[in-house]
Amino acid sequence: MSGEEIGNQFQIQSLLSARLLLKPQLTEGRIYFLSDMSGMISLYAMDEKGSLPEPLLPAGLALQNPHLMAGYNYFVLPKIGKVLVMVDENGNENYQPCFIPLEGGIPKPIFGDKYKNEQVACVHCDVKTNVAYFFRDDRKTPNIECLKVNLATLEAVSLGKSIYGNTFNGANRDDSIVILTDGYTAGDNVLYIWRKGMNERQLLYGVPIEKRSADQKIKLSGIGTCSFTPEGKGLLFRSNLFTDEGTVSYMALDNPSNVTEIPVVGIKHKGMGELVDLELVDEDLFLLEYNIDGCSWLYECRFHNKENTRRMLVERTLCGLPPLAGGVLMGYEFEPPKNSGATNVGYVLSFAKADSPAQLYLYPPNTHPETPKMLSKEHVIGIDQKLLSQGEDASFTSFDGLRISARLYLPSERIGFKGPRPLVLYVHGGPQSQERPDFTWFSMPLIQYLTLNGFAVFVPNVRGSSGYGLQYMKRVDHDWGGKDMLDHIEGLKILEKDSRIDSSRRAVIGRSYGGFMTLSLASRHPELWKAACDMFGPYDLISFIHRLPETWRTFFYLSLGHPEKDKEFLTERSPKTYLRNIKCPMLIIQGRNDPRVLAAESKDVAEDLKAKGVETEFLEFEDEGHDVIKFKNKVLCYTKITEFFKRHLNP
Repeated sequence: MSGEEIGNQFQIQSLLSARLLLKPQLTEGRIYFLSDMSGMISLYAMDEKGSLPEPLLPAGLALQNPHLMAGYNYFVLPKIGKVLVMVDENGNENYQPCFIPLEGGIPKPIFGDKYKNEQVACVHCDVKTNVAYFFRDDRKTPNIECLKVNLATLEAVSLGKSIYGNTFNGANRDDSIVILTDGYTAGDNVLYIWRKGMNERQLLYGVPIEKRSADQKIKLSGIGTCSFTPEGKGLLFRSNLFTDEGTVSYMALDNPSNVTEIPVVGIKHKGMGELVDLELVDEDLFLLEYNIDGCSWLYECRFHNKENTRRMLVERTLCGLPPLAGGVLMGYEFEPPKNSGATNVGYVLSFAKADSPAQLYLYPPNTHPETPKMLSKEHVIGIDQKLLSQGEDASFTSFDGLRISARLYLPSERIGFKGPRPLVLYVHGGPQSQERPDFTWFSMPLIQYLTLNGFAVFVPNVRGSSGYGLQYMKRVDHDWGGKDMLDHIEGLKILEKDSRIDSSRRAVIGRSYGGFMTLSLASRHPELWKAACDMFGPYDLISFIHRLPETWRTFFYLSLGHPEKDKEFLTERSPKTYLRNIKCPMLIIQGRNDPRVLAAESKDVAEDLKAKGVETEFLEFEDEGHDVIKFKNKVLCYTKITEFFKRHLNP
């Protein structure tokens, strides 16, 4: 069989037959979760002991990709018999908090039309007290407001506004004390405290940006979610104050300037990575999540709060050891204990690997099993799992000596392709994100489909990626299209020595920032490519910033550049400046409702390229935003990309 005939035996519908099972919550013997069983992401529930999933939302109503959410898609509220659901319009990210009954129903906005056409996202909810905290972006001003809402009475209290976020970051048991955060760039944040009766918040920790001198050096704190200690006198959080990879840290509220490191005793993992965050379960019981070499580890820990010997002791490894090893958590939650100080809490987790879809797992409450119960059996239909690519380590040393983590996915030898494989470079979004070994989201099914069709796929996490410490992630600030691009070039040079790769046949694809990098590589290094695919990538950084919602511009002014003050730099780094150099055929994909990279941006690219005589195809999805998440659209999108690359790289 020819390569074309071999590839044609596989259908993208087979890879997409495995349904998404994401962001589970465990409540009174029921498991709630997100899934795309209907062809779009929606909310479902089933019995803890097993039952057919029950849809809770009307057909045709799509929820957002949780990776793009500012907060959570939903919260289950058993005390008031409702579910709080964030609903937008086909990906426009203008979330409206809605109630539905526990058994499902038609969503009804809890605030009516008060915040219509605004983004009101729930970032935290205490299901014991029914108090929720919302992130409000009015889409008109640069200010972000924090709203504290009693969901039983719908009484709302404003905790203030800030152009830097004023985001909820923790509360004590009775919600009389709230910790708020202003964030400037990744890892650079300042804590404020609000107490009941205060007219405005007060500074708790850090130096606000408006009080910094031009030459003042600020130590990046990287402070994550703040949890109150049992007696309510201190805070526990992850920070970068002691190590680049993050540690558990403690702050006494009566002495906030003296933050101390808390050792964690009993961790099982080894390798490169970082502490992601910690979460309070109850009293002195916490969850600690780590990202190690791209894979998830989750520990149940007990906090020992003696002043001179404070420490976290690991009691159970919930994720990281078999059967939940070598993959990524796609959500986890616990059922709040009914009695304070209770032991044997129940946990539900979603877990995926590079070659297997997300499954739901349960650690039942009132038991203490070492391994969880698997609740689902999602699998790819019609394609033997042995034909999927597990990938191999392809990390390399870049031009300046920096180690770059990367993976290379090659077609399985069982498929029967002969000779060196054409190469596709896949660039993740962010840029402060990470490509990880999970089958769940857009990238991995595409990577697998490309390998099934004879392509090798190179996936580097270049400087600026998350998962490798704060300093690594900060290397992309004010340097989009600089050293990050050179990392990609260096990785491609190294692959030229691999006899399994045909480097004369190369393509590049990326989404969002990855689309920006795709356009940068195709225009600034046109000799490298036979084809390229840009998915909602900004190509004119100045117009990109001007077109962003007001509240997002503050962050991009600090992390990327200011369109007036840094006009020369942003022009120099914009793919638009080099668009005339593009020679390879280009496929451009865009969602019409995208609020981050407007459809007008991608249309500009397509029109400019066509005017310059470049073979260009433009594919726009009228019911998508900053992603492609609906089944029918994914089938078309994956097929279009793969056929486009097959036509120009001839695998």
